[in-house]
Amino acid sequence: MKSLKWMKYSTLFLFYSVIMLTLGTRVYQPKNVLADPLPIQPDSPVKNIILFIGDGMGIPQLSAGKFKLVGAHGRLNVERMPSTGLLYTHSKDKLNTDSAAGATALSTGFKTRNGMLAMLPDHTRVQTIIQAAQEKALATGIVATASLTHATPAAFMLNYPSRRWDYHIAPHVISSNVQVMLGGGRQYFLPESLPEGKRKDDRHLVKDAIRNGYTYVDNRTDMAKVKRGKLLGLFQTDGFYNAPEEPSLQEMTEKAIEILSQNENGFILMVEGSQIDWAAHNNDFDHVIREMKTFDDAIGAALDFAMADGNTLVVATADHETGGMGITGGKLSGDDMKVQWITNKHTCHPVPIFAFGPHSDKFVGVNDNTIVPKIMASLLGFPDFPRMLNE
Repeated sequence: MKSLKWMKYSTLFLFYSVIMLTLGTRVYQPKNVLADPLPIQPDSPVKNIILFIGDGMGIPQLSAGKFKLVGAHGRLNVERMPSTGLLYTHSKDKLNTDSAAGATALSTGFKTRNGMLAMLPDHTRVQTIIQAAQEKALATGIVATASLTHATPAAFMLNYPSRRWDYHIAPHVISSNVQVMLGGGRQYFLPESLPEGKRKDDRHLVKDAIRNGYTYVDNRTDMAKVKRGKLLGLFQTDGFYNAPEEPSLQEMTEKAIEILSQNENGFILMVEGSQIDWAAHNNDFDHVIREMKTFDDAIGAALDFAMADGNTLVVATADHETGGMGITGGKLSGDDMKVQWITNKHTCHPVPIFAFGPHSDKFVGVNDNTIVPKIMASLLGFPDFPRMLNE
């Protein structure tokens, strides 16, 4: 009798334990547990560099993306990178930087005034890391979900006194000779005589690009067909808005790597998650999460390439934080998150930096954002960087 009673209670206890374990798993198990952190790579020569810039991505956006996409115990692709640090982002004359000055620091190693693209406040042109790579016969690429004339991509390709003049910047984009350029902004490259064009000077910059040897595409299907050479993709009239014809940031990153990696000298690719910033300006939490996923998926593709290659350095950071987003509560699964915003503008907080690949440890610590291109140039063997271009 006692034995039967013991078996009864034991069965009930086991049943109860299974139920509690199941409920606990539902609460605490991450949505998508990714692999362990990537290992520190041997300090072999760096041949290729892929730089990711999450526009407006501070630690709050990174944390929100983590909690919502993979849960508190999960790990984003960017978080798998073993070397981490912080960067201060102030511009030449203000604590609060904009994307132009922030990108100029990341592309040239110089501080400048807000609004200026790879130029000092006195209008002295300074060399970008992309321009330095071209001098050394490396392949170069720019990928963004904003217009290619927008502040961040432009600050890597050209030198101009103001980010505000997209129609004046567009010809410089075409003449930059960057091998792969994928993004938005068709209206700035087409004459107003065409339905989507808004150029009043009647210049057809897409035709100019084709004459300069570029293959031009305006949809994801045609982009997928291009396997080599110079590629210009303009997939929206301005910024992306998730239309069917648009390639994803991951697809553009993969295509750029596919083409640029054919250069025996190596390559530099800059990839911008442009609209994390736009979402944060609007204090739109759900949009921030969508853009963080887009950005992190692209980083995952680059890490896959870098792990297989062994001579590729991947770096991910931001130009500034936007919105001053604060996470004040929520479940470990990322559900029911409570978020507050302090502004719809940029803040002065430092931003994270992550690195994977040979010599990634050089990005560890708390630094100024101007250190990023200086380290990259040193690893690629550019002895005279940073430097001014004006005589």
